[in-house]
Amino acid sequence: MYPAFNASRPKFNLSQPKATRRGFLLGAFTVGGSFVIGFRSPVVAEEKKADAAPINPLAAYIKIDADNTVTIYSSQFEMGQGSYHGIATLVNEELGADWSNIAVEGGYGNVALFGNMAWGGFAQGTGGSTSMASSWERYRKAGAAARMMLVAAAAKQWSVPEAEIKAEMGKLSHASGTSATFGEMAAAAAAVDIPKDVPLKLKDQWTQIGSDTLKRYDSKGKTNGTEAYTIDAKLDGMKTAVMIHPPMFGATVKSFDASKAKDVKGFVDAVQIPRGVAVIADNMWAALKARDAVTVEWDDSAAEKRGSAEIMAKYRDQAAKPGIVAARNDGNVDDGFKNAASVMEATFEFPYLAHAALEPLNAVAQKSGDMIEIWGGHQMPDLYQYIASQIGGTTPDKIKLHVMKTGGGFGRRAVGDADVVAEAVAIGAATGWKYPVKVQWTRDNDMKGGRYRPAYVHRVKAGLDKDGKLIAWNNHIVGQSIMAASPFESMITNGIDITSVEGASNIPYAIPNVKVELSTMKTGVPVLWWRAVGSTHTAYAVETFIDELAEAAKKDPVEFRLAMLEKHPRHQAVLKLAAEKAGWGTPLGEGKFRGIALAESFSTIVAQVVEISMPKDGEMKVERVVTAVDCGTVINPDQVRAQVEGAVGFGLGAILQEELTLTGGKVDQANYDTYTPLRINQMPVVEVVWIESDTPPTGIGEPGVPPVGPALANAVYQATKKRLRILPMSKGLSA
Repeated sequence: MYPAFNASRPKFNLSQPKATRRGFLLGAFTVGGSFVIGFRSPVVAEEKKADAAPINPLAAYIKIDADNTVTIYSSQFEMGQGSYHGIATLVNEELGADWSNIAVEGGYGNVALFGNMAWGGFAQGTGGSTSMASSWERYRKAGAAARMMLVAAAAKQWSVPEAEIKAEMGKLSHASGTSATFGEMAAAAAAVDIPKDVPLKLKDQWTQIGSDTLKRYDSKGKTNGTEAYTIDAKLDGMKTAVMIHPPMFGATVKSFDASKAKDVKGFVDAVQIPRGVAVIADNMWAALKARDAVTVEWDDSAAEKRGSAEIMAKYRDQAAKPGIVAARNDGNVDDGFKNAASVMEATFEFPYLAHAALEPLNAVAQKSGDMIEIWGGHQMPDLYQYIASQIGGTTPDKIKLHVMKTGGGFGRRAVGDADVVAEAVAIGAATGWKYPVKVQWTRDNDMKGGRYRPAYVHRVKAGLDKDGKLIAWNNHIVGQSIMAASPFESMITNGIDITSVEGASNIPYAIPNVKVELSTMKTGVPVLWWRAVGSTHTAYAVETFIDELAEAAKKDPVEFRLAMLEKHPRHQAVLKLAAEKAGWGTPLGEGKFRGIALAESFSTIVAQVVEISMPKDGEMKVERVVTAVDCGTVINPDQVRAQVEGAVGFGLGAILQEELTLTGGKVDQANYDTYTPLRINQMPVVEVVWIESDTPPTGIGEPGVPPVGPALANAVYQATKKRLRILPMSKGLSA
């Protein structure tokens, strides 16, 4: 069912040396009176000469038009997380444009310019909460360089020293009264020598970074319904296609009959493509009606026929055995357990999870001359260009992408968009490119034919000495590899997929004997990263078990953790801040309880305190979540708060009630009635505080997810004395 990835797919090696963030090659020129400026990484330029193409308007960072419009081309994709807002802030802190004249568009097509610097610059992509880390220096430098060149051009025209010219609110001005807009000076600025040294503002000079003064320019469109997404795309003569996917993963089309679909008004065609049968019509309603009239015979000889219960049973069996490989092995765990005064063990089970983004997958494709154009949420454009070119029988430079906004992703759209891009191009090729075609997945497609957060089983064993000190820790993780089924397969080293063990192999606690084992299992169920990836299960197993150990050692959970974090002052500071802001240790009202957890993901450290109410005759309710964050420099404070609030809701839904199951190889859930993300009436009050920092920014889109589950579980234990080790929690709470 998923042929988009094969032996010839592009593979991104993220283990190569990273480009230095201090070194960039700068270029600038005019196009139709516009001033265009951009950088590229010298490492990429030297090692990937084919990609080091001249800067052009589709692959530049900033374009200033004569009408004073400033267009910023973002290397990072916007799917609601605010990357466009953050990058615009970085640019304008140094540029000094009028915020109301700034627009941001998605850039693509030149890895030398748009490669993700946090990944080493060798691929363009948005993921791993790296958008601001990747953009931090180069977009500020682009803004500063553009300002310097504008100032230099004005100084030359006005015959005054550069130091006497101000650049603010999109205008250049001199004390003599002479002034010009950026747009009026754009053509002259492009002729100025490119500055070799581009100094950046010091922190005490910032007026926009770290301030809430800049409001997101896309908020209005989102609230009044005018913001355009791929689902809204319309082209002249465009047809709509809906997919019939195999009911089991790995099944293929044996034959199909669309004769009855011809009776549906608006039906156009039905074609077989590698991923199933595409039903094409004049509009979505006609396509759905026609789809229901098509019958398909499937060949399921190579399909995954097991249910999730059978898969989990295999995982449990494996968890009871030694791990296949060790991801970490410090000290001597066996000796540690022999010397322990007490030994505790626990097994945790985590189900498959869907991404369940509001906008299901979609893409529009058409052929114009020798170019194939694709509209969509292009989170990994290099990959989509490659796949589209392979299916379309052309080369990647003949694939033109139109980068659209997206209604949520949570990991699904990274490699996942390649699924629908492949379908759109395959349908276009199968129909002879007679018309533009929009492939629109339904919610049912998204749930039953998706890629999921893998299911996992953890078996954790720990030993305490006579003083209650943790001296031995063994965590055996059993589950599928995400990277093995992705273009990032090169990240698997010595049989270890880092996404399976992150959050477990790097636990910060000082334990003399630590062993983290991994057993990678194979199933036919397609898997993919899911918001916060491995830490979504490892943090739960680690942090709930740490609480169990604290209780066994007769120590406060916060003090127990702090004693093991002496070599990790950032973790200590975050934990203390969360406890302080939540009033840890102070009395709560009757029927109210607290729990705490700590987790690091994507170089960001988060501690959360969850407060719940649990009346003796009522249901448990999450009332308050206090989150303390160390994410380096905060660029947009309100955006940090928004991302944490969203992460809390996202994480709570998964921990409390989300579960994707299979029966006989078929997914059971089809929509939000059976797969149940958090409802608005379940959302708690979320308070967000952060550590003031001078270090470069790290991620914030995902790190708020991992600790909320274990913090909730630890609070539930205080209320019920139940240890909830099989997720979702609804199973244990109702038992």
